[in-house]
Amino acid sequence: MFTGIILAIGKITRIEQQAGDVRLAIDTGKLSLTDTKLGDSIAVNGICLTAVELGEHRFVADVSNETLARTNLKQASIGTPVNLELALTPQTRMGGHIVSGHVDGLATLLEKKPDGRSIRFKFRVPNDLAKYIAEKGSICINGISLTVNTVDGAVFSVNIVPHTLKETSLGFAQVNDKVNIEVDLLARYMERLMKGEAAANCASNITENLLKESGFI
Repeated sequence: MFTGIILAIGKITRIEQQAGDVRLAIDTGKLSLTDTKLGDSIAVNGICLTAVELGEHRFVADVSNETLARTNLKQASIGTPVNLELALTPQTRMGGHIVSGHVDGLATLLEKKPDGRSIRFKFRVPNDLAKYIAEKGSICINGISLTVNTVDGAVFSVNIVPHTLKETSLGFAQVNDKVNIEVDLLARYMERLMKGEAAANCASNITENLLKESGFI
């Protein structure tokens, strides 16, 4: 588990094809891994990866075809900047929100424009993820815990303050870039629980009327 509070910007230094999937080497920049052990989880752009080789400021992780298909790591190249976060410990300050490191899909950056000293970013998500995004709710973008400002169908916006622009890879983001999205964990489980026994069926029975009857809208 993670919090979405980025500890450093890392950089991909090696990409190796390994029997159909990929092995990545990542330089962790200012993030020291002296307390990290083989097998520990490290979030890379919000993707929970397992360290299979370790140095003080570098690690290697395997990336499955499933992860490549669902995340922006499939577009990564040597030198690509990535957001890094170590897994939660009992001593970790609980900033941000609970993040699993399991990416739900990709969003497209539609627009970035100044908003005071911040930059307002506007993204479009796949239609099947739009229902999980709520105004003033939490969302994880490339591993960063953020608050949703506005929602309009499958389009939402967030404000990125100067500190976050400096300390995360969003400072490098350009219009049409793809970013990893993890929706709020509670929203996913709430939908499943509301289905009740019908959860065993493939079709969703979550309707607007059901949400109204349950007091959610």
